[in-house]
Amino acid sequence: MNLTLRQLHIFEAVANQLSYTRAAKQLHLTQPAVSMQVKQLEESAGVPLFETIGRQLQLTQAGEEMLRYARQIMHNVDEVENLFDELKGLSRGSLSISVATPAGAFSTRLIAAFVKQHPEIALNLNVANRRTLLEELDRNERDLVIMGRPPAAQGLMAKRIMENPLVIVAPPDHPLCQRDQIPLREVSRERFVVRETGSGTRTALERFLADHGISFSSSIELASDEAIKQAVMAGLGLGITSLHTLELELQTNRLNILNVEEFPIIRHWYLVQLEGKRLSPLASEFKRFVFMNAELYSGFNR
Repeated sequence: MNLTLRQLHIFEAVANQLSYTRAAKQLHLTQPAVSMQVKQLEESAGVPLFETIGRQLQLTQAGEEMLRYARQIMHNVDEVENLFDELKGLSRGSLSISVATPAGAFSTRLIAAFVKQHPEIALNLNVANRRTLLEELDRNERDLVIMGRPPAAQGLMAKRIMENPLVIVAPPDHPLCQRDQIPLREVSRERFVVRETGSGTRTALERFLADHGISFSSSIELASDEAIKQAVMAGLGLGITSLHTLELELQTNRLNILNVEEFPIIRHWYLVQLEGKRLSPLASEFKRFVFMNAELYSGFNR
């Protein structure tokens, strides 16, 4: 059966009015145009939908069934139209976001504030390492990603959100906590706890050390910033991590930031998407919200 929404809409009007003339008036069409559309629908169905008894137009049994389905179809069409009106108004819809692990604290606060303004949206949020984020972007699985600067050659569009300082941390009882302007070469002789090779933090650190012609005497590799903080608190060495991972530890005096020459290493957080990706109205609104409000939720700019 080959039918159109227009035919169903006209058929429903005729069935409600039981008159081609009144239906035509309601639809602002000519009577012949209405009759032609109903005739085409009947030809498509292969059975008559109306019959004339005396001078009164009546639905046939097939017409009754067609009317029942036509009403359901038109109701569904109205629901779809309403849904997309709501999506345009940002009251509903889905948003798929991924966040680099070190950005988790401020990003989740930022996202929570956005969801509070749009409580009916469906949110899919993932906090993951850099490799996973790049894989998700490559597979077009995420609307937007908050992370450090991505590789330039991967077909991605990245815009800066705010600074991401990398700092050196120590437990409060470490002797260097009492020092000011600690020379970089002196602190490099300490044992360090660092992120794994390939992470954004590790890449930035290696570039920084190469630029200054120094290297660490010894280091322990760990796969997350949370593990680094726990290792430093346990006395396994000094740590290098994003300032934005340290809010709770600094407030509770469980870690101290060392005053080391040439530190902090200033990186940036970026909002990243596939180049050429067409964002939904909701994702576009989230993007605008991030650029306007990120620093308010960083934990250090209130």
